[in-house]
Amino acid sequence: MSRVLVTGAQGMLGQDLVPALRTAGHEVTALARADLDVTDAQACRLAAAGHDLVVNAAAWTAVDDAETHEAEAFSVNAVGAANLARAATTAGASLVQVSTDYVFDGQASTPYAADAPVRPRSAYGRTKAAGEWAVRALCPHSWVVRTAWLYGAGGPNFVATMRRLAGERETLSVVDDQTGQPTWTVDVADLVVRLVAGSAPYGTYHGTSTGQVSWFGFTRAIFEELGLDPERVQPTTTAAFPRPAPRPAWSVLAHDTLLACDTEPIGPWRDSLNRHLEIVRAAEQPG
Repeated sequence: MSRVLVTGAQGMLGQDLVPALRTAGHEVTALARADLDVTDAQACRLAAAGHDLVVNAAAWTAVDDAETHEAEAFSVNAVGAANLARAATTAGASLVQVSTDYVFDGQASTPYAADAPVRPRSAYGRTKAAGEWAVRALCPHSWVVRTAWLYGAGGPNFVATMRRLAGERETLSVVDDQTGQPTWTVDVADLVVRLVAGSAPYGTYHGTSTGQVSWFGFTRAIFEELGLDPERVQPTTTAAFPRPAPRPAWSVLAHDTLLACDTEPIGPWRDSLNRHLEIVRAAEQPG
């Protein structure tokens, strides 16, 4: 049994990481944003002391707000990651740093390998890329796990939004020129548990589902899983919905480093969507 510190424990991913680690037999200290300010280096040192592993799920994830608040996003995503990396090293602990597809430029046409050059195009991506660099530099005993298109029961997300809009609108227009890998937070938590328990060397890994789909295709799949008419979902373009932060057109990540160390990647995105919706609907049943 290891003693594990999880930061960002009340975030959407954190809410699945904590029980997954506990189920695997770890003793977990779960700290939410209100419990630990990751921008405070001394607080990070005190929090990490006595732990064998730190899992950093704390992040500034408001992608559009980061465009006008990059310094604040940097303080959490880069400085906070650096503080925890130093704290983990001081404590003699390993570190898992959760990162994102936004570190890439989104202009590729084949899946990004784990060692592909990072070329972030947004403030959010720049701050997360800086956090990756800090972790690698300050905590050699670390795994960087990039994920993308996350959804889960523990927070606002695309699947929940589409379910709500399906009950409010007759038709939905969803972008069809962004392609990625919808990924369930439960699966990412399971992958983290397997990485730290197995023989995976320290390094960078991609924690995304297998397969790929556009947001339009993903929404049609959500409707189909809910027994709704997918023809209610209509395709549109990114240009029709301008946002402050540029969205990657291509967010498909390769699982090369997982396969190289005999660690099973997360399975097909459609299978996980089905399981997630089954659980959500069961939880909504009276009694």
